[in-house]
Amino acid sequence: MNAASTAESADFRGPLDITRAATVVLDAESTVIGWSPAAAELLGYGSSDALGRPLAAFLSVRPAGGTLPAEASGAAGPGPGPPSLVGNEIHVARTRDGRELLVATATCPLPGAAGASGPGAPDRILVAAEVEALLHWESRIALLQGLATQSPVGLAIYDTDLRLSWSNTAYEREMGQPLAAFRGKRAEELYGAGSFVTPGYPHTLAGVMRQVLDTGEPVLDLHFRGQPPSDPGRDHLWSCAYYRLEDAHGHPLGVCEDAFDITDRYRVQERLALLVEAGRRIGTVLDVATTAEEIAEVAVPDFAATVRVDVTRAAVTGETAAVGSPADMSLLRVAERSAPGSGTPDPGLPANGPAETGLPANGPAETGRPDPGGTDSPGSPGGPRQPYPPVGYPPGSPQNRSLSSGGLVLDEGTLVVPLRTGGGILGLVTFDRGEGPDASGRSSGPDRATTFDNGEVALADELAARAAVCIDNARRYTRERTASLALQRQLLPHHLPPQSAVETAYRYLPADDVTGVGGDWFDVIPLSGTRVGLVVGDVVGHGLQAAATMGRLRTSVRAFAQLDMAPDELLTRLDDLVGQPAEDWSDACGGAVETYDVTTGATCLYAVYDPVSRRCVMARAGHLPPAIVGPGGEVSFPDLPAGPPLGLGGLPFESMEIDLPVGSLLALFTDGLVEAGDHDIGRGLDTLGQVLGDRSASLDELCDRAVSELVPGGTSTDDTALLLVRTRALGADQVADWELTAEPVSVGRARELATGQLEAWGLEELAFATQLVVSELVTNAVRYAGGPLGLRLVRDRTLVCEVADTGHTSPHLRHSAADDEGGRGLFIVAQLVQRWGTRYTPTGKTIWTEQALPSAEAG
Repeated sequence: MNAASTAESADFRGPLDITRAATVVLDAESTVIGWSPAAAELLGYGSSDALGRPLAAFLSVRPAGGTLPAEASGAAGPGPGPPSLVGNEIHVARTRDGRELLVATATCPLPGAAGASGPGAPDRILVAAEVEALLHWESRIALLQGLATQSPVGLAIYDTDLRLSWSNTAYEREMGQPLAAFRGKRAEELYGAGSFVTPGYPHTLAGVMRQVLDTGEPVLDLHFRGQPPSDPGRDHLWSCAYYRLEDAHGHPLGVCEDAFDITDRYRVQERLALLVEAGRRIGTVLDVATTAEEIAEVAVPDFAATVRVDVTRAAVTGETAAVGSPADMSLLRVAERSAPGSGTPDPGLPANGPAETGLPANGPAETGRPDPGGTDSPGSPGGPRQPYPPVGYPPGSPQNRSLSSGGLVLDEGTLVVPLRTGGGILGLVTFDRGEGPDASGRSSGPDRATTFDNGEVALADELAARAAVCIDNARRYTRERTASLALQRQLLPHHLPPQSAVETAYRYLPADDVTGVGGDWFDVIPLSGTRVGLVVGDVVGHGLQAAATMGRLRTSVRAFAQLDMAPDELLTRLDDLVGQPAEDWSDACGGAVETYDVTTGATCLYAVYDPVSRRCVMARAGHLPPAIVGPGGEVSFPDLPAGPPLGLGGLPFESMEIDLPVGSLLALFTDGLVEAGDHDIGRGLDTLGQVLGDRSASLDELCDRAVSELVPGGTSTDDTALLLVRTRALGADQVADWELTAEPVSVGRARELATGQLEAWGLEELAFATQLVVSELVTNAVRYAGGPLGLRLVRDRTLVCEVADTGHTSPHLRHSAADDEGGRGLFIVAQLVQRWGTRYTPTGKTIWTEQALPSAEAG
C-alpha cells in the first residue's frame, strides 16, 4: 500500500462533509447558483452547465422507472429507514451520460437567507454523496465505536513518551477505574511487576514499545504475565500486539497496544500439557514405588507445591486391592515431593520428619523413593530403617474422609484423590498448594490460586486414575513375579551337598526386572558307585509357566538319573516326556486349547562322572557343549554330538565318553552367560575360556570373574546359570574289586574277600552285615545270571558294595509268605543297608548297596 492510498484509507471525513461532498448552492426557488468541483465529478456537469438550472434537472425523488432501487427502499418507505441513513434524504441523480445514481442529500440553510428570498440570492446549501459511500463510511465509524466501547480486547494508545493517552472500555475495566484516573501514566506504573515471557523480546513494556517506535515493525502475540490492578494477587497472561501510529505524513504519533487476556486458555493448555506429560512419564516401569514417584514428579511444582502418595501394603506386595473401612487399610508412604521452600504439616506422620520416616528431605531433585540399602534411621537408634513408613490419618482429616467415602475430598488448599481400581482402593494421592499464592516462592503459572477450581479437580482425578491403572498393573506384575521367583527358588537347589567325586561352585542370575524370571536350571545328583550326575538346562520363555516347566524337567531328570540311565537314554526318555503334555491336554479338552507348550524347545546337557574310572559320559539336547580345562590350563570345548532340543523328536541322542584327569575343570552353562546383544556366542565362549584358564583361582573366584566379564551389572535379558566342577578321584586304597566265577564256591570266596578288606579298612563293625549282603547278591548272581561275576567294595562317605553279572533281569523286593522257601534274602538285605538298586551296563547289570559308616569313621 502506497502513501496516497494509506492517506485515503485513513481519511475519516464523512461522505457528506462539505470539504469532500458534492456541494450545491441554491436560492429560494431551488435554482442552482453554486456548483462545486465534487458535484461536477459526481454528475459529470460542469459549473457552466449547471448554474441557473433548477435542482430538479439533476435530482428527482423517483427514478425514471417509478421505484427506488432495493437498497434504498427502506429509506423511502415508512419508518426511519436504515440507521446509517436516518436524517438524510434519498434522491435519484441523473448524470450527464444518462446513468442514474442513488444519492443521499443533506440541506443546510444559510444564516440571514430568510430575509433575502429573491431569485439569485443564496438560500441554502445542499450536499450529496452516493449512498454506497455513505454506508461504507458509517460502518467504519461503527467499527471504531465498537472497538472503543464493546470490544473485549484491551486497546491503549501511548504517546512518544510512552505515556498513556487513550484506552477503550475493556482496558478501563481491566484497570478498575475510568480513563481520567490513569491517563498520562507510564506503562511501568500500571504493570510494574509484570514482564514478557516470550523469548527473543525485551522483558519490559517500555522496552517492547520503544523497539516498535524506533523500528516501526509491529510485533504480534507477545505473552505478558502480570497482575492487573482490578485483580491484585493473581497472575494473568495476555497475548499482546504492538504497532506504531503515524500521521498522514508518516510521522510517529505513538504506539497502540492490543491486549487480550488468555489466562483461561493458557490454563487449559497447561492442563492438557500436564496430561500429556503424565501419559509420557507415569507408568514407565512395572514398579509400584517408581510409579508413585512419577506422579509426584509430574505434579510438582506446576500443579501443586507438595504431593504425597500413600499406597496400601497389599498393593506394594502384589496382593488384591483393599476394600473396606479405613481401619482395614494399611497405608505406606511410598513417595513424597515438595517444591523448594515449601512444606506443609503431614497429618499422616505428625511427629516424624524426613529423617525419621526414611524418606528424603524436600528438594527440587529429590524423589520420595527411599534408599533400599539404607542402614539405621536417625529417628530410631539401633532399629532398622523403614523403607516405606506406615501412615495413619486421624478421623476427620481429608485423607480419612476420602478413604471412608471412596471419593475425592477438597479441603481449602488440600485435595485428596483415592487411587481406585476394580472396586477397590490402592491408596491416596494428596495434592497440597501450601499457604501462599505459590508455595515455592515463585510464579509457577498464571492465575495460580491457593485452592483448586473445578477444572483442576478434574485434572487431579484424571492424573490419579492414570496412576491407579499403572499401579494396578505393577501390582499384578509384582504378584506374578513374586510367585514365579518363589517357585523358581524352591525348584532350584538351595545348596550343593559336598561330593567326593567333584568340587562344585555355581552362580545363578535371574533375568532382569523387565523380563522376569526364566527357566534355566542346574543340578548335581549323587549316583550309585560314588558317581555324580551333572545337569544344566534352559526352558524357552520367562514367567510363572517357564519356572513351573523348569521344575517339571528338573524333577524328571533327577528321577531318571536315580535309575542309573546313561546320558543318551535319559535325554531320550526326557524328550518323550516333553512331547506328551500338550497332546494329552489338547485331547482332554477336545482340542479346544492351544497346543503349544513352553517345554518344547527346551535344552539340556547331562553328564555322569565316575571318580573311580576318571571318565565322564555326556550327551546334550540342543544345549551348548561344556568347557573343559585340563590340569595344565588348556581350554577346550568338546565336539559333543548335538541332539535336537527337547520335544522336537526325530533324531537320536548320542553320548560321548571323555577321560578327565584329576583336577580337570568342567564348566556347564546356559546361553545367557555367553550370548548378549553386543556380542555373539563365539566371542562369549572365547572370553569364558580366558577366564577359566587361570588355574590358581578357586572355583568361586572363577564364577565371579566369569559373571563380571560376561554379564556386566549382573543383569541380562535371559537367565544365566553357571556350574563349575573340579574332578577328583578315589585313591587305590579306597577301592577293592575282584572277579569271580559263576560257581557256588564263589559265594564263600566273596565273603572271605569282603571280610578281609573290611578288616584292612578298620570296618570290622560292618563285617557281619556285609557278609550277609555279599552272600545274598553273589548267590542270586550265580543262581539266576551268568559269569564272570564282579565284586567291588568302595569306602567313601558310605560303604558301597557292588556285584556285577551278565544277566539283564533285575531282582525285585517282595514279601514272602510263611510257607515260601525263598524270596527272603533280598528283603533282609534291604533292612541292613541304607539304599540299594540296579545299574545296567553294556555287559549286564550291577546290584549295589550303600551302608552307613560307623560314626568315628564317617567323621
